[in-house]
Amino acid sequence: MRKEYASLRRRPLLAPVWLAALAGFIVIGAAVWMLSAASTTTVFVMRHAEKALTPPDDPPLSPTGEARATALAEQFGRAPKGLGIDCIFVSEFRRTQDTVRPLANRLGIPMIVVPTADPALVAKRALREYRGGRVLIVGHSNTVPAIVEELSGDEVPEMDDSEFGVVYMVAVPRFSRAAVTRFDFP
Repeated sequence: MRKEYASLRRRPLLAPVWLAALAGFIVIGAAVWMLSAASTTTVFVMRHAEKALTPPDDPPLSPTGEARATALAEQFGRAPKGLGIDCIFVSEFRRTQDTVRPLANRLGIPMIVVPTADPALVAKRALREYRGGRVLIVGHSNTVPAIVEELSGDEVPEMDDSEFGVVYMVAVPRFSRAAVTRFDFP
């Protein structure tokens, strides 16, 4: 009986040490989770640059479109290392890929080709795979509003076929509502 009583006396002495260690691990784990969860994903969504008239099924960029693609590479390629675009999503059509090819080459990042048929897919994929990063999505006049709406929950007006310089910046925080900013790219 004395042995049992002796071991019981030692346990209360060690209990505060174990409880403090456990509380420390919980605090450290919560801090790591909060830092990773508090990240904001910035998504730029734009339409491809001006296209040529022929061939009608998958035309390349026009000279004006090529100039816009070069300007895009200059503008987005200026960001300091670690603060630039992390990923570029494009459709299967040549004009979207040609629009960002100079930028992708300048930054040394790949273009990920996604089907145009499902704009929600590219929005979800960008948020899932690049949480906390900066993503550029290049679509078409009929997909850009749907992608922005999927990212933000805000209704976006349809794009006219003559609009080529519109860029939407969608800041998507993890725990609050997304913010959409529309600006015109020269």
